[in-house]
Amino acid sequence: MRKEKAREARRLNMLTAQGLSDSQAVNLPGMFPEWNPNGVSYGGEGETIIVRFEGELFRCINPHVSQADWDPKTAVSLWVSCADPAEEWPEWKQPAGAHDAYSEGAKVSYNGQRWISNVDGNVWKPGEYGWNIQE
Repeated sequence: MRKEKAREARRLNMLTAQGLSDSQAVNLPGMFPEWNPNGVSYGGEGETIIVRFEGELFRCINPHVSQADWDPKTAVSLWVSCADPAEEWPEWKQPAGAHDAYSEGAKVSYNGQRWISNVDGNVWKPGEYGWNIQE
């Protein structure tokens, strides 16, 4: 009986954690399960899924069944990194599409310089289009 209650409490905590925003989630990484490559169903209708992988948190953006070569760092069409709001100038990452494009005012570091996006939906590399360099 005690094990069953403990299991139910863990499940409830995990469900509660899945409703957190990225900025809340990065402060509670232990609340999220490790990514599993062995045929686990991630995502679904209205379901938010956040997992840990190699010390980072990732949010599922497209429902799928996991497999070893679709890990969160490799399968960018399935996962997006949960940004750490404490990091003012995170390293620029190539967006996979509209779901993780940079918004106007987004700050990034790229090639040792700091950039601010001057357009919404920015998928361009800093220095190509849509970015202002900060001196």
